[in-house]
Amino acid sequence: MPSQLSTPLASDTLADRAYRSIRAAIATGELRAGQKVTERGLAERLTVSATPVREAIRRLEQDGLLQRTGPRTVEVAHIGDSAISDLAEVEVALRGMVARFAARHATPDQLDALDAILDDADDLLVLIRQRHADGDPIERHMNQLFDTMQRFNDAVDACARNPVLVRLLDQARVFSRPERRTRLLQAVADDPEFGQDRYASHRSLVAALRAGDEGTAETLVVQDARGGLTDLLSGRR
Repeated sequence: MPSQLSTPLASDTLADRAYRSIRAAIATGELRAGQKVTERGLAERLTVSATPVREAIRRLEQDGLLQRTGPRTVEVAHIGDSAISDLAEVEVALRGMVARFAARHATPDQLDALDAILDDADDLLVLIRQRHADGDPIERHMNQLFDTMQRFNDAVDACARNPVLVRLLDQARVFSRPERRTRLLQAVADDPEFGQDRYASHRSLVAALRAGDEGTAETLVVQDARGGLTDLLSGRR
């Protein structure tokens, strides 16, 4: 079944979307290390022309995720632990920079919206804890919570008013959004308290953004991002 292009972002090009879709397929194992793929095959898979796929491949080669084996043929690279760790450091640093810009540019309306999103998340968390205590299924509500927190993260990105930086962050993510969701669900299934030690930092982040405190905002986001990636990477294999 053909893959679909990833969800478009503001100012996306077809090459951007092809890049994210191929990268997500590599991250999730849909495209396996050592697997050979062609420009034509990827274009058919994504139902686009060869031109955006060619640009996406070039960028993925620069990322070290693909390596060329012929004029129009590439192979999914074997990615070592050190490369993943390096990428994680880049993602963490970029997240911190986004927080700095958000502290500089966030408007009162945007900050109020961030608090409202966290109110929704708090309500869901209470419900999840109650359902878990009662022995009821929580996966649907966990997905709602993850959707809510994704809204929060996207809203923080919007506060930064720096689309170039946000685009770099999107390209540097260790996990695609679908893979991150899968790993988070598994982590919560193994430990219902997973990640809750970092959850309170989101309110502190909004307070720092309101105060225009760039340093504190960056520190909070870096600590949260590093902790989250460390936990998710520990289950990578």
